[in-house]
Amino acid sequence: MGRRRAKGRAVHGVLLLNKPQGVTSNGALQMAKRLFFAAKAGHTGSLDPLATGVLPLCFGEATKFSQFLLDADKRYQVTYRLGAFSTTGDSDGELLDPVDASAITLQSVADALADFVGTIQQVPPMYSALKHNGQPLYKLARQGIEIERDAREVTVYSADILDFRPGVEAEVDVDVHCSKGTYIRSIGEDLGHKLGCGAHVVKLHRTQAGPFEVADTITLDALETERGEDRAETLDHHLLAVDAPVASLPRLDLPEDSAYYFKQGNPVMDSQVYRIGDEGDMVRVFVDQGPFLGVGVIDDEGRIAPKRLVVM
Repeated sequence: MGRRRAKGRAVHGVLLLNKPQGVTSNGALQMAKRLFFAAKAGHTGSLDPLATGVLPLCFGEATKFSQFLLDADKRYQVTYRLGAFSTTGDSDGELLDPVDASAITLQSVADALADFVGTIQQVPPMYSALKHNGQPLYKLARQGIEIERDAREVTVYSADILDFRPGVEAEVDVDVHCSKGTYIRSIGEDLGHKLGCGAHVVKLHRTQAGPFEVADTITLDALETERGEDRAETLDHHLLAVDAPVASLPRLDLPEDSAYYFKQGNPVMDSQVYRIGDEGDMVRVFVDQGPFLGVGVIDDEGRIAPKRLVVM
């Protein structure tokens, strides 16, 4: 049998989506993929259905560089409600043993939060996309199955209180800047234990993913309205370049003869290498005055070896 042809256009680039509440990351991806009529697309790390905000989507050849955004630092604005834990760590779950949180003060919250800034050990929640024997933990959690999880090292660079509203169900708004793999819900649960009153997430908005900020995003509704009855190409101007996920890497422009061999998967020599990096460093590689070829790594002989090549 012949290979089945992919349905859709060969679209390449990065879309900065502002994910709506109540939609999974994959659901948002599929909606955007349909609007662009794209043959291939992937997201760069899941946001909870409750969460909104920056969700970079990679189309076509840009999917080869999505890992760089998965590994990037993130920033969130989260609202924790004090007075109860939740089965899921957020307001989508069942609340457990509510208590009166009116004795909690701004100072006590600030003192407790300070313990979670820095490099910390964090146990991933059961309601997460982490897999156990190929099965996402959240699916096991829905069956009432709890799996022992190992603590992971993450870094919380800052956790700044934006607002505090005291009361029986006190609420605190926090700006969190953290490394990849940090669970904002777990910070809330740990905060609830520290304060002795429970806590869970009621709002979560990702304001930054790597270099991309929420001010640069667009909503699905706006894309739908702009496209209307027009062709999908109408939306292509919203796509960032294929190399956007790796824009922080040094740039190397190869002459055409070297570029030819690099595109064939061969390491190449170039006099610029010693000025832009050391052995093991990665660089963005372009044809001189031409297109992006992919990412290369400087090998032990000072050559640029292909690591990820684009094919367009």
